[in-house]
Amino acid sequence: MSRPKSKLQGPWIVKRKRARTESTNPVQDYSYEHSDGRPAPQARMGGSERDPKSSDDQKDEIPVENYVAQRYIENPYLIGGRKFDLRVYVLVMSYIPLRAWLYRDGFARFSNTRFTLNSIDDQYVHLTNVAVQKTSPDYHPKKGCKWMLQRFRQYLASKHGPEAVEVLFRDMDNIFVKSLQSVQKVIISDKHCFELYGYDILIDQDLKPWLLEVNASPSLTASSQEDYELKTRLLQDTLHVVDMEARLTGREKRVGGFDLMWNDGPVSREEGATDLSGIGNSVTNTHLGCVNDRKKQLRQLFRSLQAQKKASS
Repeated sequence: MSRPKSKLQGPWIVKRKRARTESTNPVQDYSYEHSDGRPAPQARMGGSERDPKSSDDQKDEIPVENYVAQRYIENPYLIGGRKFDLRVYVLVMSYIPLRAWLYRDGFARFSNTRFTLNSIDDQYVHLTNVAVQKTSPDYHPKKGCKWMLQRFRQYLASKHGPEAVEVLFRDMDNIFVKSLQSVQKVIISDKHCFELYGYDILIDQDLKPWLLEVNASPSLTASSQEDYELKTRLLQDTLHVVDMEARLTGREKRVGGFDLMWNDGPVSREEGATDLSGIGNSVTNTHLGCVNDRKKQLRQLFRSLQAQKKASS
């Protein structure tokens, strides 16, 4: 009698919990050793069926390593036949209460090789990280493998319309907030600290976003001139929000390229904002992939703050 197909059927992607991209290992798993449908241990832990070491003495000799196993998304959205994911930056100033800012800029990271599931072990097909792609034989260091989020959003709007794109980006907003809320009670909250997170998001063919991981120490190494300028702006605006000079009032909804996304509750946009999703809800104060006229905004902000300070003195 044939075994019923399990909902946990692969492929899977496995990564050492303490390591970076170099340890990521796609695992093609369509076999199961357990009657309850759980994937075989070697699939979940990245081991091999041919590994004979199983005695207690041998276990003492081998250090225990932690892994994260994720269901591999088999139907990613492709551009030019290539897989990509998004890097988005979220600045958290406080967990209790939760106060989070979303940066307007970010980028899409592309693989160098056209996507196929027929070569599941080819890291240049399935892993979009620059650390992997830059070792590809046909990698171009000047061009890189990135699109800025503004270009990506414009591309999607031209293909699917602004309404569909607005829904997609609103779903991503929900991922950012829910992921922070899920750890809100376990993260040590210190008013003297802040954290800049790098979110990795993958989009499937149905324009559904999937959270891949949240990086507590995102790389700020530039892979191109455009990437250098983005990360320079990001660091400058992070320091503006941190506000060590105590220039801000604490009521700002935007500082440079950062928009206040959550302030112990959802933050709505300024009056006159249009809801393109058709849902009819209030429009959240996020502008991911939109125009980042940060220099103009910062000049106006600090000029206004200076005028308020003079008027009150």
